[in-house]
Amino acid sequence: MKFSGKIPPVIPGRVVSAVFGPAPVDRDRAIGMSERLAAVSSLQSSLEYLTQRKDIEKGGMNDWEVARQYLAGAGPLTRRLVDGVSGVRTTTALHAVRSAVAVGMLLPGDSRWRGAGNLFLGASSAVLSPRHHYGGDGSDQVATLVQLATGAARLVPSLAAKDALLWYAALQANLAYAVSGWVKLFGKPWRDATALGGVMRTRTYGHDGMFRWTQEHPRTAKALTHGVLALECLFPLAYARGGTLTRSMITSAATFHVANGYLMGLGRFVTAFPAFHPLVAYTSAPRSHPAAAARDDRAVPAALAALAGGTAAAALTAVRRRLRTTEGWHTSRTLTTRHGNRLQYEEYAPGDPEQPVVVLASGLLSTSEHYAWIAEQLCYETRFGVIAYARAGYAGSRRAAATSFRLSESVHDLVDLVNGSVAPHRKVILVGHSIGGELARRAARHLGDRLQGIVYLDSSHPGQFTSGLGPDEKGLAGNFAAVSRALRLGTGILLSRPGWIAELPYAYRKKVFAQYADARMWEAARREWKAVRADFRSFKGALARIEGVPALVVSAQRTVDRNPEQLLLHRELAAAHVGARTATVVVEGATHESMLINSRYAHQVTDHIVAFFDGPARRAPAPRPTRPATRKEAAR
Repeated sequence: MKFSGKIPPVIPGRVVSAVFGPAPVDRDRAIGMSERLAAVSSLQSSLEYLTQRKDIEKGGMNDWEVARQYLAGAGPLTRRLVDGVSGVRTTTALHAVRSAVAVGMLLPGDSRWRGAGNLFLGASSAVLSPRHHYGGDGSDQVATLVQLATGAARLVPSLAAKDALLWYAALQANLAYAVSGWVKLFGKPWRDATALGGVMRTRTYGHDGMFRWTQEHPRTAKALTHGVLALECLFPLAYARGGTLTRSMITSAATFHVANGYLMGLGRFVTAFPAFHPLVAYTSAPRSHPAAAARDDRAVPAALAALAGGTAAAALTAVRRRLRTTEGWHTSRTLTTRHGNRLQYEEYAPGDPEQPVVVLASGLLSTSEHYAWIAEQLCYETRFGVIAYARAGYAGSRRAAATSFRLSESVHDLVDLVNGSVAPHRKVILVGHSIGGELARRAARHLGDRLQGIVYLDSSHPGQFTSGLGPDEKGLAGNFAAVSRALRLGTGILLSRPGWIAELPYAYRKKVFAQYADARMWEAARREWKAVRADFRSFKGALARIEGVPALVVSAQRTVDRNPEQLLLHRELAAAHVGARTATVVVEGATHESMLINSRYAHQVTDHIVAFFDGPARRAPAPRPTRPATRKEAAR
């Protein structure tokens, strides 16, 4: 027979069907495949822990006497449960049993006992996760989710309930891929395709050969990086048009995880995430296929309804927090500066007309309420006036300036606030924490003889970058930007309240958390940090002299312990004040933040302020009925 040179039309059709189209599996087969893949991941995990017992013994990376601190905020029942399995012998025995059960799950069979095995593996993994705080990864979480879902699906008698559980795990798979991809898009290294080379050059997850390949073939590496992004971001398209892309999506994702296992040493990823894939294949198959004909899909509209409800709740929460953030307190006032910025400020107490007014300037990503303990103690124990304000972009203060932001703008705003809110005949004491201290220092030359003194609270210094004390500049800016974007997308409803907020006076906590969960403050912090970075990096020489202005420099012990040179910089701040009293003190045990928000340290700071400016001639505080109520009192 003579070959015509033409490819039979059936060949392309087979190729297309092998690449595109659904990958139908029935319910029982999907459960069996997923639970076995997850069991391989659990077996590998337990064997790793059994062969690395030194990590859980005393002095090891996961020494429970040290690691248990991460359960400090958990309930007593949780703590007792985790404590009960966290002894070295108990943990070892539990991993041995897990290994045996995981091997059993790999054997043929389809009995209900397999459901109990799945639930045991998933539950024990969840209980042991605090025990292995260092060393656990996303693969353990994925395997746990699959095991709990498939285990429950084997045990429940209702077919509708089985399908609801499998849909739950499949939807979680779509979220795992899509969220990971879209979050990566926020990072510049992934957009410009330098992330792959960056990961491959690290000591922990790197691979020398792959790193060299990315450098030798930049265009191909860029295409590969963007391909991974497209795979993750568009993974839910596996459900489009009757599962047309299911085969290609699942195959590509499995290949990606095998590559991770080989190149990055993430062996558990090879089977953990693919454990999702049979469930995706089952739920994405068209109902017209015999394997999915009896599938109950009511979980999908229920999930969409829950998503719509969650979205509405997130939007409502964001609006409520924004209103709480911007409305201020019932006694708040506003002032417009020369740059057109509208500053919101609070007069805690007017004080004696013959006494100075203390103006409190907060730090980067800090609220004016951080000064609550200090402000209220000053109101009670002195006759000083007390004012706290929010910089443009924080709380109810708005930035209207059309020019690019520079630190000089915030300095001018502070000067305008003093001149606009404090009577002309009264002196002013500027108190600045962190970057607020640097703003106060720069405002000194504008305020002249109105200035009674400056208090630097663990203040920034323009020479800290050149001294090697600056934080991770790009990382910090990236964190601010990432959190700001996430909050604008409505994820603030998922934000848990930081523990440090509980250290503030009770009446201030909701207001501070509302600001912390608002994108405006993070965006303002990003803008300020960018300006600080540019300004400080250009600093050369000594600080400008400040004539005749007393200065109190207060340092947090933890700050100077971590960076001893910081104490030298703080002493430079005091030395810049010539012809006037200066003092430097260190608050023992305090951190950069706790010197304000912890009542014990904040009261020590206030005592230093009062002693420095009031001294032996300190007056008794004014009778409380004659001064306006503080915000804490008003809230009561």
